[in-house]
Amino acid sequence: MKTKAVRLYGKKDLRLEEFELPKIKDDEILAKVVSDSICMSSYKAATQGTDHKRVPNDVAENPIIIGHEFSGEIVEVGAKWANKFKAGQKYSIQPAIYYEDGPVGVLSAPGYSYQHIGGDATYVIIPKDVLDQDCLLAYDGPGFYPASLAEPLSCVIGAMHANYHTTPGSYVHKMEIVQGGKMAILAGVGPMGLAAINYVISRTDRKPSLMVVTDISQERLDRAADIFPQKWAKENGIELVYMNTGNVDDPVAALKELSGGTGYDDVFAFAPVAPVIEQGDAILANDGCLNFFAGPSNTEFSAKMNFYNVHYASTHIVGTSGGNNDDMVEALDCMSKGLDPAGLVTHVGGLNSVISTTLDLPNIPGGKKLVYTHKNLPLTAISDFEKLGKENPFYAELAKIVAKTKGLWNVEAEAYLLENAPEV
Repeated sequence: MKTKAVRLYGKKDLRLEEFELPKIKDDEILAKVVSDSICMSSYKAATQGTDHKRVPNDVAENPIIIGHEFSGEIVEVGAKWANKFKAGQKYSIQPAIYYEDGPVGVLSAPGYSYQHIGGDATYVIIPKDVLDQDCLLAYDGPGFYPASLAEPLSCVIGAMHANYHTTPGSYVHKMEIVQGGKMAILAGVGPMGLAAINYVISRTDRKPSLMVVTDISQERLDRAADIFPQKWAKENGIELVYMNTGNVDDPVAALKELSGGTGYDDVFAFAPVAPVIEQGDAILANDGCLNFFAGPSNTEFSAKMNFYNVHYASTHIVGTSGGNNDDMVEALDCMSKGLDPAGLVTHVGGLNSVISTTLDLPNIPGGKKLVYTHKNLPLTAISDFEKLGKENPFYAELAKIVAKTKGLWNVEAEAYLLENAPEV
């Protein structure tokens, strides 16, 4: 089986190539990739090369396929897995397959470490490492892009589950956000913040009574409010407030006032910016938990924390950056029950657009860049469909389809693209 894939050879050395995949072994699976969501983690791997902890030292001789937020269909199943998977089945991947190998922990991951599996390819071989760790997950929901976005959603789910609270006189930590509590999501209308808003409102088992979402861009806040209206949140038992802290003289005071003066039980910082973190620390309620979600690239990054409150108000901090298998399963289950992560997606493209998109990702505005790996398309903002449609009937039709869902990507648009876009 031939595949076309974007492979990493070294720092900023990405190449789109066609090559032959070996015949699968009994403990492997051959799979078609349909969609991949390009992540900042791929940018980091591509720019750091072998300095990245998951990228092997010999990529110059044995290049790896990049991309780790992908979905597709199973093509052929090795004998060992024939009782669990079948050809034609849709799937998603949990890429963080950390496992113990004797006394050493293995950090290998699809999209960083393997020659024959990664999201930016037409076909891949799913290795025993992934399968033995139960990291190949069946997906029964509509379309393919939701399964690609299950990984980023699982990171949000993991963050919610990782927050913890205490009981006076006890040393047992109660995991999870406070049921009926007060939550603040700071710098919360980027791609991951939107995923958090969607998940929190959609949950049926546990949710806050108040959720305040902040940013300093009114345009981004307005888009978030259009996608996730306050009315929808209220119907689901949450008072949702969007606040532009860039327009407020004293954001901490304004946020505390919104909480009724108590502060917030659960605060999530979605940007690696010191003032954002310090703001989050300052608005914690008694026994409040600050979750530092956004990973900084600066190894010396730091921010101030009020240790008087740590001692006397039992405030505390946790950091999360990814989900585990259970979080992925929950993400896929949420999507099969109707949670649509389309609000994350702002651009679509083909496999030919992966290299330029990955290497320039920090400079491309908007949310997730979704790639259809069998297609030849430039990376295109969904908001540009209507303008491009004046000259190109392909984009004109896509513009009509996304207009049905307030300009959001959707399953119908995906199906039209897969049927009509040129092959790579």
